[in-house]
Amino acid sequence: MKRLGVNIDHIATVRNARRENHPSVISAAKFVIKCGADLVTIHLREDRRHINDTDLKILSNIRSIPINLEIAANNQMLKIALKHKPKYVCIVPEKRREVTTEGGLNLRKHKNKIKKIVKKLNEKKIRTSLFINPNIKDIEISKFINTNCVEIHTGKISRQIKANRSFKHELRKIIKCTDLATDLGIEVHAGHGIDFKTAKVLSKIKEIKEFNIGHFIIGESIFYGLNNIIKIFKKICR
Repeated sequence: MKRLGVNIDHIATVRNARRENHPSVISAAKFVIKCGADLVTIHLREDRRHINDTDLKILSNIRSIPINLEIAANNQMLKIALKHKPKYVCIVPEKRREVTTEGGLNLRKHKNKIKKIVKKLNEKKIRTSLFINPNIKDIEISKFINTNCVEIHTGKISRQIKANRSFKHELRKIIKCTDLATDLGIEVHAGHGIDFKTAKVLSKIKEIKEFNIGHFIIGESIFYGLNNIIKIFKKICR
């Protein structure tokens, strides 16, 4: 069975709309684990638009909740990660003006900088992952960086599937990347834009070991309940 990580950033988005404490991000993290999620993903953005430092501090101290912390590739975020020691860290690209993460890391440009960050995280026994586009060169650079895992940005194939357009070319790219990563000893994850249809397609790729899904789960939960949506994804993961 593939692991399911539930991103709860947008629980914090709703909370922050009133600048109060409801809904509780901490309660949300506990609840998604109770519903069957294998880990909780949170993105501590530099502008703190949803998850904040207090959320991270509290969640990091609840050892029964495996936290997958998404951070930008800079020394400030590295210090925060080393301080709180989440179980997992995923390094992602970040732009202040973007609505959501628009693509994978530019590994060709920043490989040496990211390699140093990954080395420090690995030394603290924190599982590292790089959020990358589905291309072979990025898999090869990920091996040079010595990351434990890569998370493939699935935004393009997700949009194609939702629009009932041909996605065979994009799927072949993803499969080639998962095959090479596995051969190189890198664990493969997938995330971004995933809904039920996309998950069903990607779940057939045995090399993908983990899905990280947020926006769709939280959005559908408004109508059908968080517990029900997580159960459907867990069924797909099987």
